[in-house]
Amino acid sequence: MHREDPLIIAGRSFQSRLLLGTGKFASHQQMAEAAEVSGAEIVTMALRRVDPGASQGNILDLLDPERYLFLPNTSGARSADEAVRLARLARAGGISDWVKLEVTPHPSHLLPDSLETLRATEILVKEGFTVLPYMQADPILAKQLADAGAATVMPLGAPIGTNRGLRTRDAIALILQEAEVPVVVDAGLGAPSHAAEALEMGADAVLVNTAIATAEDPVAMAKAFRLGCVAGRLAYLAGRPGERSSAEASSPLTGFLGES
Repeated sequence: MHREDPLIIAGRSFQSRLLLGTGKFASHQQMAEAAEVSGAEIVTMALRRVDPGASQGNILDLLDPERYLFLPNTSGARSADEAVRLARLARAGGISDWVKLEVTPHPSHLLPDSLETLRATEILVKEGFTVLPYMQADPILAKQLADAGAATVMPLGAPIGTNRGLRTRDAIALILQEAEVPVVVDAGLGAPSHAAEALEMGADAVLVNTAIATAEDPVAMAKAFRLGCVAGRLAYLAGRPGERSSAEASSPLTGFLGES
């Protein structure tokens, strides 16, 4: 199923539909082991935690750039200007010209600022960046971001780090109906079943960090999310039957043994 059904972002093909965040792990080694078993090919990292000039302990040295696409994110940016500056630093440091755009001005809830996210997307796209914006689950905004040149849209399932699952399910369904670019559900997913649910709906991928990194066994949880993504995508491709309002027997009510 994987080889015949790649995830395509900005013309680049990926076999995995799980994107992995690298924050909150107890150690860099644990993070690297989780990345290995997750099957992820795209890993995100907060630019404020990356020092390209560090001699050791650098996250960039722990993961093979031939295997993973490094996706720096602008976590901590409170405005479009701050986010653009961080993205430019990542490019100048030789990390990547792909960027996960985050503009979250309020630390109490970390919800994305829609106006500033759209403005930053417009600027960065014009500068040649491949932009994957974290966004409110808003179908109108998704269309605006796609029109601005975003490579994906990344609606939140629930607020960052809450592990509450698809609390924005209905809005995500609307986004999926009119999606012009891949839809990656980002933030709030807390269990492999949440990832499976998102992919069953038709989401192209999910991004997970907290649920894996803070699990009692992050490596095992990374594998569980990998399997959840596979199951969800396969269910979507198989054509999940619609829900019914009344019961329907799975076996016929006639033709029983001994019936005359």
